Order: sequence, then structure tokens, then C-alpha cells
Amino acid sequence: MKTTNRSILGAISVAHLLNDTMQSLMIAIYPLFKTEFHLNFAQIGLITLAFQFTASLLQPLVGSYTDRHPQPFSLAAGMACTFCGLLTLSLASSFPMLLIAAAMVGSGSAVFHPEASRVARMASGGRHGLAQSIFQVGGNTGAAIGPLLAAAIVLPHGQRSIALFSVLALVAMFILTGVGIWYRNQNRQPKVPLTAPAVSHQTKRRVMQTLAVLLALMFSKFFYFASISSYLIFYLIQHYAISTTQAQYHLFYFFFAVAAGTLLGGPIGDRIGRRQVIWASILGVAPFTLLLPYVSLELSAVLIVIIGFMLASAFPAIVVYAQELLPGRIGTVSGLFFGLAFGLAGIGAAVLGQVADHWGIEMVYQICAFLPLLGLLAVWLPDLRTKT
Repeated sequence: MKTTNRSILGAISVAHLLNDTMQSLMIAIYPLFKTEFHLNFAQIGLITLAFQFTASLLQPLVGSYTDRHPQPFSLAAGMACTFCGLLTLSLASSFPMLLIAAAMVGSGSAVFHPEASRVARMASGGRHGLAQSIFQVGGNTGAAIGPLLAAAIVLPHGQRSIALFSVLALVAMFILTGVGIWYRNQNRQPKVPLTAPAVSHQTKRRVMQTLAVLLALMFSKFFYFASISSYLIFYLIQHYAISTTQAQYHLFYFFFAVAAGTLLGGPIGDRIGRRQVIWASILGVAPFTLLLPYVSLELSAVLIVIIGFMLASAFPAIVVYAQELLPGRIGTVSGLFFGLAFGLAGIGAAVLGQVADHWGIEMVYQICAFLPLLGLLAVWLPDLRTKT
């Protein structure tokens, strides 16, 4: 049995941390853009849409292509696109330029995620849930760091200071070049037949039904996630009359909890089954989302941590579950589901921005509170674990 290559998993996780730090930095400085460019909530949502919809469209295409034609150094090339996007973001003088910069950062992510997920599986040594969690927790940790860096550097020093973070992209490019060399060498080795969970008993119709359920669960998770990542700061400022800096710390609590949930979701799925993790993490969060709009500031911080932890534990399980459902199509599946994550979050941000403009920011959380109830659909997910 192959051993887990922890050095490669560590490298790809660190690269994911840097990538998602840069992504969440852009989201965390929305208040700066809103003030300097006189944007409304709908325009804020369009920035998120430009970033995440670009990634959503490109990721499945990148994954499908690299399933057939592996590109070991595409990881570094994608990070170069993010580098250019950050520089453009720091120099943008109009709303259209902000959209272009956001789309460039999204394109970099589109190249990074499918191939990085493939590398994580290649280095897993058969512990696919663990590898996916290690990979994803880097991204979630970066998402937690981004708001802190925004509060400490960008908000006090202005838009031009965003250019400083292009250094992170350069560091990531260096790391990913090393990963690309390992990836290339792996492809040159004699191919060993892969072992995969037995899914031959699943009919094509059953596979399509299962994918439809997974799509509904992704919709539930990432629409709610968009309500937090894009609008929590504005909600806290308006609902509790706190400062932007205080609100940034609440966003950090959420993303830190997301990182913890991601780290545990994969290994737990390896042990007890991915279906059980998906079921518990999405439906189980519903009581807390339903309470969130009606509690004190202090209790809201506690609920945000619980919600972030539980929701995050689902995604590693969903990705590996889908890879087991469609073995041999790792890039396509990874690109599809990471693309769905970006796309659904982007569409959610745009839709919820319209809701906030027309009915108020509080209404966003009152409506989204019911989304986790879609977790009931997990009852139709088949158990893919190998029977022995």
C-alpha cells in the first residue's frame, strides 16, 4: 500500500492557504470599495459574481482537459494570473476595472483548484478524505487570515496597499513549481492500477439522481456561506451598531471555525462514511441558522463559530464522495464541485445583494436561515463504502 506523501500535501495546503488568503482579502475589503467607489449592495454582489462565476465556468473545463492531458505546471501559471489580478485591483480607478481584476483572480483559482485537488489525491496513499481535508484546510485557514490582514493593512493604508499581497502569489508560484516537478515525475512512473470504491452497482440513472442531490446540498451550503462571507460585516455593523474592525473579527471567527471543520470532515468521512458526515453537517446546522437573526451580539459570535464548523465539515466529504461516485474522472469531478462552490457562492452573493438593497440586510439572514433544511435530501444518497 502506498504511503501518504505528507510533504506534498503540506506544500499544496500552504499554496491553498496563500491562494485563499488573497481571495478572502478581496471580500474583506468590500467596505473600502463601497466607500471609495460609492457602490451599492447589488454592485458588491456583482464583484463577487465576476470573481466566482469566472472560476465556476472555467474549473470544470480545466479539470476535464487535465484528466486527458495532465499539466503539472499549470498550478504555477494559474497563480501568475492571480498575481496580475491583485496588481490590477490595487490600481483600479473604476467599477469596470474592479470587475476585470476580480475576474482575473477568479481565473487563477479556476486553474489552481482542480489540479491541486488531483495532486492531493495522488499524494494521499489511499487516505482520500484526510488528503482532501489537509488540502482544503489550507484554503479555509487562508480565508480566515484574509479579513485580519485587511483590517490591519488595507483598511488603514488604502487601495494601493493591496499590491503588497502580490508577494503571496509569488511565494505560491515558487511552491507550486516544486509541486509541479513532483507531479511530472509521478506521471513518468509506470502506471499502477488504481483501487476505487465499488460503484459498478450504481446505474447511470442512480448516478444522475445522486449528483442532483449533491447539487441541492451544495446550493444550500454555499448560498448560506455567501450570506456570511459577503454580507456578515454589513449585517453586524447595521444590526448591532459596531465598528468595521469589530465586524472583521467576527468574520475571522467564522473562517477559523470553517478551517477547523474542514480539517475534521475528511478523516471522519474516512472512518464513518461520507454520507453520514454530509447528512449531519448540513441538516444539523439548521437549528443554529434559525436562531442567528434573533440573538445578542455575543451569542451570535458563538453561533457563527458553530455554523462555520458544521457547514465546512461537509465539503471534503462531498468532494471525495463525488470522486468515488465517478472514479477515474478526478479532475472533472474536482473542477465541477469546486466550480459549483464558486459559482453558487457568486450567484448567491448577487441575489442576496438584491435582497439586501430592497428589503434590508436583516432579511437576508432571516431567509437564508431555512436553507440548511435542504439537508433532508441526503437521505437519498447511496452508501458507496466497499462492502467486505
